[in-house]
Amino acid sequence: MKLGILLCDDVRSELQIRHNNYPEMFSDILLNADPTLELVFYRVMDNQFPTSLSECDAYIGSGSKYSVYDDIPWIHHLAQFVRDLYQHQIPFVGVCFGHQMIAHALGGTVVQSENGWGVGLKTWSLVATKQWMQSDRKVEGKSTFSLAVSHQDQVVGLPDDTEILASSNFCPYAMIQLGQHFLGIQGHPEFTSSYSRDLMIARRGDIPTYVIEAAKASLDQYIDQAEVTLWMLEFIKLSISRVPD
Repeated sequence: MKLGILLCDDVRSELQIRHNNYPEMFSDILLNADPTLELVFYRVMDNQFPTSLSECDAYIGSGSKYSVYDDIPWIHHLAQFVRDLYQHQIPFVGVCFGHQMIAHALGGTVVQSENGWGVGLKTWSLVATKQWMQSDRKVEGKSTFSLAVSHQDQVVGLPDDTEILASSNFCPYAMIQLGQHFLGIQGHPEFTSSYSRDLMIARRGDIPTYVIEAAKASLDQYIDQAEVTLWMLEFIKLSISRVPD
């Protein structure tokens, strides 16, 4: 299976020494889950896009320091690319910014949340259970899952025909599905707890100290990185099987 990773940002340069960049982060989680994957990276923030929708079997959109509503040419281009993927029923999984782009591109609303910064580890309740959430790695029967987060923006208005899969008081639309081919996840399965900690410290001029301290404590809990990565891949595989010839 050939996956295109749409890169919407870089890891801050001072953090790359310890944590590498997003291509390495996504490679680590995806190839650990399935070593047979072929990964292709596109720096869409540099306006590097696939030459055709069919260049890959499916796509994953990364997080970003930008907002989906920013008036920047590559963001407009990405929104149209996402709409084209949806129209042609090509599987797409959006992570954080990518999750918000699904809503933004398809008629929903994304704003800077009145709840403030989401950092550290967040836990969401599953409100729907799907076939692709089943695996042989002890994911069955979960009613909650936890991932590292780093965001101010949130989806507050959903496109038509969106199903909410996971929710919390802080982030009501934490995981969403549109049709059989689009999945959005507000959390970051590619973030380790150590990277999450270092990132929030690097942003301490923007994030209130009390928020950072509470978030640091949250990172002592288990992060469902491997489990959610499996969900993403199983969703994509099931979606590919449904793509019309």
